[in-house]
Amino acid sequence: MSQDFLSHISSVLQGIEADGLYKREREITGPQSGRIKVKGPAGERQMVNLCANNYLGLADNAAIRDAAKQALDAYGFGMASVRFICGTQDLHRELEHAIADYLGKDDAILFAACFDANGGLFETLLGPDDAIISDSLNHASIIDGVRLSKARRYRYAQGDMNDLEAQLKKAEAEGKGFKLIVTDGVFSMDGHVAKLKDICELADRFGAIVAVDDCHATGHLGDKGRGTPALTGAGDRVDIVTGTFGKTLGGAMGGFIAAAQPIIDLLRQRARPYLFSNSLAPAVAAGSLKAIEIAREADDLRAKLASHTTRFREGMSNAGFTLLPGETPIIPVMLGDAVLAQRMAKALDERGIYVAGFFYPVVPQGKARIRTQMSAALDDADITFAIDAFADAGKTLGII
Repeated sequence: MSQDFLSHISSVLQGIEADGLYKREREITGPQSGRIKVKGPAGERQMVNLCANNYLGLADNAAIRDAAKQALDAYGFGMASVRFICGTQDLHRELEHAIADYLGKDDAILFAACFDANGGLFETLLGPDDAIISDSLNHASIIDGVRLSKARRYRYAQGDMNDLEAQLKKAEAEGKGFKLIVTDGVFSMDGHVAKLKDICELADRFGAIVAVDDCHATGHLGDKGRGTPALTGAGDRVDIVTGTFGKTLGGAMGGFIAAAQPIIDLLRQRARPYLFSNSLAPAVAAGSLKAIEIAREADDLRAKLASHTTRFREGMSNAGFTLLPGETPIIPVMLGDAVLAQRMAKALDERGIYVAGFFYPVVPQGKARIRTQMSAALDDADITFAIDAFADAGKTLGII
């Protein structure tokens, strides 16, 4: 390999480091939960975990583990194939039927991750004469999926219904055929919920399709955890839901699209990430099935999650921190500067709190933050401990 190329890569990395944007990974030595074991220079430590997508605390659930173990024995370790060759087991179809039924859709299709689901959606369904109207803060997977499509791209300012209407009018004026509005259900860096009822009303006026990425909502928001369509009252008017089993629903991996039967059927024929990626491992499919079963009846866990969210938000506000407003378990603690966010994360690490600093390009320049996430795996003592640790670290660094 060219030494000049390696030197160039090294200089890019040095620049990332100099800008305070270098990301470092820490090693967890046990299961994902409210308290985790973390490997460090001085040995293993237990820490309170405030940055997992483990909203209902199901990532280490005993019943889900048992379901995965049984599937491992009955179906083997992996599929070694894509779905249409020899990679479809009855488990896969059972999981697709379960998630479709849970979300009130005709059918669903599985992917290796929701990134792949969003990557295969738009290119399959829309052509050069069509339009995609996308929220400006949509997840990177939506952005990349839209780029793969030949449809004309329009973008509206985050949550701005006037701008969405203007973009729909523009698409109409430019003679575009099918129009698809796509939005995150919950914006993962801010915790905001999309204005789905308003979006759907505009969609009705302009004859548009509505697609929602509900990765940060399915399982813990809305009635029975059915996500932002249920939470906002948009319900069945949302045409397409993409989501994941890698967060609330067991926390393993795998994504899905749930929609009307013809949409799912066409995706099976033409969605490239589906056609050219291995099937989900049987243990993951079985564990995810059990996670859906648990989530349907988990009102107690959702109530616990909501209580933690309220307590932590109130405690942090009273301590003097600047938080983004919201109603979800995602609570961003705003710091502005990337270096300060990393210093705060380090100070919290020293106090036994596992968090991560988020900064450009994950969030806009000048909007660096510590994104905290509540979990039903935490208990009241963990929340108190976390608030106290934040307050102590914030005073030490002069943030509050």
